[in-house]
Amino acid sequence: MFSKPCDESEMKESAPLITMANEEEKKTGTTTNAGLQNVRALLFLFLWYFFSGCTLFLNKYILTFLYGDPVLLGSCQMLLTLVCGYTQLFYPCGMGQGSTRSSKPPGFYKHMGVVGVLRFCTVLFGLVALNYVAVSFTETVKSSAPAFTVVISKLLLGQNTGIFVKLSLIPVMGGLALCSANELSYNLIGFLAALVTNVSECCQNVYSKMLISGDGFKYSPAEIQFYTSVSSLVVTVPSCLVMMDWNRVGQTDAVMLLCLVLNGIFFHLQTISAYVLMDYISPVTHSVANTGKRAFLIWSSVILFGNEVTFLSGLGTLIVILGVLLYNMALKVDAKAAQRLVQLGTKKMFVEKI
Repeated sequence: MFSKPCDESEMKESAPLITMANEEEKKTGTTTNAGLQNVRALLFLFLWYFFSGCTLFLNKYILTFLYGDPVLLGSCQMLLTLVCGYTQLFYPCGMGQGSTRSSKPPGFYKHMGVVGVLRFCTVLFGLVALNYVAVSFTETVKSSAPAFTVVISKLLLGQNTGIFVKLSLIPVMGGLALCSANELSYNLIGFLAALVTNVSECCQNVYSKMLISGDGFKYSPAEIQFYTSVSSLVVTVPSCLVMMDWNRVGQTDAVMLLCLVLNGIFFHLQTISAYVLMDYISPVTHSVANTGKRAFLIWSSVILFGNEVTFLSGLGTLIVILGVLLYNMALKVDAKAAQRLVQLGTKKMFVEKI
């Protein structure tokens, strides 16, 4: 029931407890509730949903109707997040804190490099998937994200997930798959790209949570946004040289340029709002919220593109909603059944109370 406690010397050598944003606010005297019961967390959840929808549909519009190049689109997204992230280092605009570090902590560039490569892989393969298959098929493959996150959280952080939480993920994932099943358009390249995007995004979210909430790091959302974008350029430049369709790039007009800039700004706002939200919730909760977001995006695509709504789509959406409610109940049940200390990380970087 209990993991092996660490002595004082080990605790001094390792980083302190992971501090969630709601716990940090309590220290400053602000009244708040945990997780998504926090008003600011709900605000950034809404912003994340909204800007994700703007980014996804503009992605599809650029690739399908303007015949844009996926590599160019991904590169523009990385470039705009770099510029906007650098601006928010000095003007956070309410999204976390700016950079106040006088020096970089140990391993800073390594951590930024890891997340940067994962971010670029998530963006690039996600755009490749959209280029080959429908939005609904991509979202169906990504419906397995909560299960991947549970496994990755265990491997990367050593974080244990209760049995009731694991069981509650089944209707969440199954409901989204059912919601999308009516318009599947299978393509092997698209399927593999969507799968790589899914795994990469889950790794990125878990690793980013470690960097944002770990007291040994406490990176701000703006820092992660800017420095990971810089490290992504190391991967972006050779990818552009090898994979970009330069004939399409040469045909870029004013409309395409405007769409690329708007898309990059939306992508920046989507990712930084997700980073702020990560400080309030666990990686698994974030993944479940992401699944709910995908169901929302699927229904938004139905409304915007006039796709036919089937019985399976409605039933799948209902199952997702019920699954999210069950997940919230399961969190409370597992918390009551097992109040324990869990060692996080192979080098005991964190200790988290579950």
